[in-house]
Order: sequence, then C-alpha cells, then structure tokens
Amino acid sequence: MADKDKLISRSEDYNEWYNSLVLKADLADYGPVRGTMIVKPYGWTLWENIQAALDRRFKATGVQNAGFPMFIPMSFLQKEAQHVEGFAPELAVVTHGGGQELAEPIVVRPTSETMIGHAYANWVQSYRDLPILINLWNSVVRWELRTKLFLRTLEFFWQEGHTAHATAAEADERTRMMLDVYADFAINEAAVPVIPGEKSAMERFAGADQTLTIEAMMGDGKALQSGTSHNLGQNFARAFGIQYLDTNNELQHCWTTSWGLSTRFVGAIIMTHGDDNGLVLPPRLAPYQVVMVPIYRKDEDKTAVLNATHRLQQILVEAGVRVKVDDRENLTPGYKFNDWELRGVPLRLEIGPRDVENHTVALARRDVPGKEGKQFVSQDGLAHTVTALLADIQQNMLAKATRFRDENTHDVTNYEDFKTAVSTGFARVWWAGSDAEETRVKEETKATIRCFPLEQPGGSGVCFYTGKPATRQAIFGRAY
Repeated sequence: MADKDKLISRSEDYNEWYNSLVLKADLADYGPVRGTMIVKPYGWTLWENIQAALDRRFKATGVQNAGFPMFIPMSFLQKEAQHVEGFAPELAVVTHGGGQELAEPIVVRPTSETMIGHAYANWVQSYRDLPILINLWNSVVRWELRTKLFLRTLEFFWQEGHTAHATAAEADERTRMMLDVYADFAINEAAVPVIPGEKSAMERFAGADQTLTIEAMMGDGKALQSGTSHNLGQNFARAFGIQYLDTNNELQHCWTTSWGLSTRFVGAIIMTHGDDNGLVLPPRLAPYQVVMVPIYRKDEDKTAVLNATHRLQQILVEAGVRVKVDDRENLTPGYKFNDWELRGVPLRLEIGPRDVENHTVALARRDVPGKEGKQFVSQDGLAHTVTALLADIQQNMLAKATRFRDENTHDVTNYEDFKTAVSTGFARVWWAGSDAEETRVKEETKATIRCFPLEQPGGSGVCFYTGKPATRQAIFGRAY
C-alpha cells in the first residue's frame, strides 16, 4: 500500500486516525449537505448485521416492527414540556410545502415519542389492548453543529422501540429488559464490553423518569454512550391521553418506555477494536469473515489455484461462513493483504501452487498481527478449523477490550486523582453531589457522569468531591 494510503497512528492524532479510517476502509463518505453522511455498502452491510442481531433479540421478547411517518406536527412536541425543551435546539422544521406556507410547521422526526403517543392514544381503550410492543427501523434528524461520521451526524439510522403498559412495574421491567438486550448484543456480538447503568438526572432523556445506558470505553479512553433505554413513566401518556379502562372499569393512564441504538455503534466498533493498521472487526458482525487470496505467478498455476480456491469457498459458504474471494488480477498479493487488513476482515486465507500441492492453506488472524497470527493448516476439515478460529478471534477481541477498559478505570477518592484518571480513562467514585456540583465538575474537567452502574458494591463511602456520605458509585469520563 502506498504511503499516501497509510493511516496516521492513533497515538499521533486519534481524531484524524478515526476520520481517515472511516473513509479509507470504505465505510462511509460525506454527504453534500454539511453534517450528513453517505453509508457505503461495506458500512451498510456492517449495520445490516447489527440490525439482524438486534432484531432477532427484540422479537424474542415479543416486539414487532412497524413504520411511522417522519413528519411530526410541531404541536405534538409542545405537548410534553421537557421533551420540546430538550430537543428544541436540534429540530429541523419544515415551514413550506408544495410552494405554499404550511398552516402549522412540521418537524422532521428527531425521535418518535410524540407520534407514538398520538397513535397509542387512538389504539388503546381497554387493559386488553396492552401491552403494545413496537420497534421502528428508521432515520432521524437532529441539527448538530459539530458532526463526526457515524458518531454524530444531522441524519442517522437507528432503531427506536416504544412500548405501552398497564402498570409501572411492567414498564420498569421492559426498560431493564431492553438494556439487558443491548448489553448482550454489545458484549456477545460486537465484543464491546459495556457498563450497564443509570444516567444522572442531568443526563436523562428529555421527558423520561429514568434513563438506563450502556457505556463503552473507546481506544483513547473516552466514553461512548452506546444504547439507551428510557422509562417514560406516565409523562407522555398524560400529555397525549393514552388511557385504558382497567379490570374495575376505571380509567387509567398507561406507562410507557422507549429505547434506541444507532449507527453510532459502528463508531463504537471502530474505536474499541481498531489499531494503527485499520479496522479490526468482530467475526459475528463483520461483512466478510474470511477473505481468500489466491496467489500465483505463472499462467500454468492459475487454473489449479483458482479451482482449489472456489472449491474451498463453497465448503466455507455451506458452513455458514461469509466469504470474499479477492481475485483482482491488477493488484499484488501484498497490496491485497494490506487492503483487507485496513478493512478489518477477521481471517485471511492464502492459497498458492505449493498449498494446492500440499493440500494446505495459510490462515492469518487480523486480531494477532505478524507471524504469531499466521498458521498453515490442512484443507481437510477446513470449515471446522475456520469456524473454531473465528470463535477464538471473537473471544480474544472481547478479552482484549475488557482488559484495556479495566486497566484504564481507576478508583479515586480525591479531586486531583480524579482529574488524572479522566484524562486517560474512567474514574470510579462515590458520588453525593448536586446538579450544580455535577455541572461544575463538567466545566472544570470536561468529564460527566457516564452512569451509576447497576452493579453496585453495596455499603457506602465518601463523595470524592463534596466529602458527604454517599450510597452510590458513579463512573465519570470524557465522552464523544
């Protein structure tokens, strides 16, 4: 690969490393409107694999998919005071259509709670109509001033789940259930270790009683909010009149939830696993799990090598492996190796004339660089060998990312140590501060409460900032 195609190292400029990698690895490009993103086929396939992994988990909990309009009357957003206040700075508003000024401005969907509230109010009459468990796969628009491909764009793709329940207990159970779904997906599909926890009141979704989150540590020590689940209480039900007759024939307001995970998670995968040579993609989500590179110099070797390549490709495909054969004739094998290394394919399979003769292939792992990650194996039982290797790569990536997070998470008891900890990673602290004190810490250090982990040590401690008795630990970090 030419020098101009090489990535800048992460240690030299992490931000530039990320931006150039997204472009060079063919994941996305910039759209013509500032702050928008074109997701290219390689990036979209990664997103499709994320969708599939989530979708089957959602449906296993009884959720069904539906489609809702992207245009929302401005009056809908104004019905829930906290909601409109929280989203007002980010709204894209349509004032003209068909060459005429509209009687009421229309908002391009920033999220669908208000539209859902309107529909559920029409659909729900009796306790027999509950629960309603719906998920949307769509895009939303939030007019961000500072954008970054996948992490923060004007329009982004996501799923948003919306449920309505007869009791507070059912809504609480669903809120936690969906957080568990996100954590299971992140850990077991993306090999991204996450901390499930609760957001502080200041970081809570606008209009929610409670926001739960999964927080991940990126390769530069910063946090990325990777998925959220909100218990909306009865706030939207009261605003939109979502009511039902209970078993005593008395009118009650529903309890609702919403939860979402977006293409921002593609950014999480890039920054959790990527290295100075490019992407490192988890096998369970990678567009291609194996890239096959046939190698030959002489025309007389070509037929035998390609025949063997396609025979082995068929064996792997039948075993459920996602395979790409790189038979581009205008490029050297070395260029192809670097190209697929950049694009993060978990396993590279090389086959040349000698391999055909010896009935072997060479396998090179993306997660283990150099000679240490390369081995020669028999073509016999190749499907079993490859699937076992892919499982080992998946496990190794999770272990490596978990180790990095844990090594960069520090228990601190005073403000000076806190400042040092959040400059490189997470600070785990006892916290009993007010909203004003939380704001002050953010202003002075750029670190925020990422979450109060659901898994708490128990007992009590002393707040590192106020010196007051504290009953909960918090994770602080600087975030994307």
